[in-house]
Amino acid sequence: MTDITITVNDREITATVEPRLLLVEFLRETLLLTGTHVGCDTSQCGACTVHLNGRSVKACTVLAVQADGQRVTTIEGIAAADGALHPMQEAFREHHGLQCGFCTPGMVMSALALVERNRGEPLTETIIRNELEGNLCRCTGYQGIVKSIVAGAKAMGAHVGGAP
Repeated sequence: MTDITITVNDREITATVEPRLLLVEFLRETLLLTGTHVGCDTSQCGACTVHLNGRSVKACTVLAVQADGQRVTTIEGIAAADGALHPMQEAFREHHGLQCGFCTPGMVMSALALVERNRGEPLTETIIRNELEGNLCRCTGYQGIVKSIVAGAKAMGAHVGGAP
């Protein structure tokens, strides 16, 4: 067993874990943050996407011990303290970027990282579609997701060009 300290959604957490415990399992089973979904266990679907030190990662590919001393943000950590949705979450709701909702937390977390990576550059539909390649949705056909990301990016002050 190994002691770890991770800052999750701005809250420092200390726990004793097995060295082989995946970050996604730690988040879901130890911290009960079930917004991070497990879809494939092979890093193919993106449902488990979280931010590790501000970078988008698939939590099924990271061991909890690797996150020791790091900052993790999950879908539960992006809304305002008063419960108001993050602009990207609101855009997904308003522009029908979800259907069954299973992929939505990972899509939103990936979208936030996508917007940050492309700050200062026009965000286009092509860029959005290319950067979502590692996130699978079996319901929406992606058009609503792309529209949601465009709207969310605009609400976040990003420059959007050439998108619907």
